Amino acid sequence: MGRLHRSYGAGAGHLPAVLVCLAVTGGAVAIVAGDPAWPVMLAWFLAAVALHDFVLFPLYAAGDRLVNAVSREGIRRRRAHPRVPLVNHVRVPLLGAGLTFLLFLPGILGRGEPALRAASGLDTSPVAGRWVLLVAGMAAASALVYLVRVLRARR
Repeated sequence: MGRLHRSYGAGAGHLPAVLVCLAVTGGAVAIVAGDPAWPVMLAWFLAAVALHDFVLFPLYAAGDRLVNAVSREGIRRRRAHPRVPLVNHVRVPLLGAGLTFLLFLPGILGRGEPALRAASGLDTSPVAGRWVLLVAGMAAASALVYLVRVLRARR
């Protein structure tokens, strides 16, 4: 086990996981390769990678540093109380909001209504409001968990 780690650089489960990921990727490429729209899909994929790496990542990294700095300053002021980190109680609802936004983006923007109507007979009008309620619920649940953790830490 130690020899594998020294020569490969990771644990025993890493190599099979990477091989499975490569197999899934190869299967996806095999499916998409036959589609005449693959150049458009490739362009969208590359645009998404560029948008993430050059715009979104710096934004959420800066936000994460800000939350960490504010949290550390608050802890420094009240040293008597045990530390309850705030950062994950901000990260989790924001991650949920971002992922559900990407998942439901066409419905939130009102796009894709013909496809939704054909598949289910419904329209996209309530999607944006329901997404906002979902995000508010995630934020409220995270705030409640944080409050409970803070109260338990003070005891």
